[in-house]
This record gives sequence, C-alpha cells and structure tokens, in this order.
Amino acid sequence: MTVLVDDPIWPAHGRLWAHLVSDDSLQELHAFARSHDVPARAFDLDHYDVPEDLIPRLLAAGAQHVGGKELVRRLIASGLRVPARDRR
Repeated sequence: MTVLVDDPIWPAHGRLWAHLVSDDSLQELHAFARSHDVPARAFDLDHYDVPEDLIPRLLAAGAQHVGGKELVRRLIASGLRVPARDRR
C-alpha cells in the first residue's frame, strides 16, 4: 500500500499541480484523499490533481514523493492506469 505524489509541474488556474495516485487500489487512494481534504472533483479516473501547496501535508501524512516517470511506471504496474485513449 503506497500513495504516491509527483512534482508540481502542471500549470493551471494560476497554480502548479501534481498527481496523487495509489500503486495498490483506488479505494486506498480515495480514502487517503478524503482524509486529507482533497476534493472529489480533483479525481481524474486514476489520479487526483493536487495543488503544490497541499503537497507538504500529503507527504507528512505518508504519501511518498516520486518523479513523474516513476509515478506513471508504478501506476501502470498496479493495473490502475487509464490510458489516454480511454479518457474520452
């Protein structure tokens, strides 16, 4: 059971955003997000978009910081990755 967060490099709405994923289950991911006030609307099929200012709190709560490539590699290995072609 590991919740992962990558670097906040995605600009939107005047902020930088990162991705929050689980390498085990969506249930784990949703529970972690709920318990740390990540809104449900931030969920995008296999990850949550989280603002840069929330990352220190997520890390303090046990999320593991990884680079973006590692995050995607582990998400794919978990079987939870939703490919771009299926995001429509």
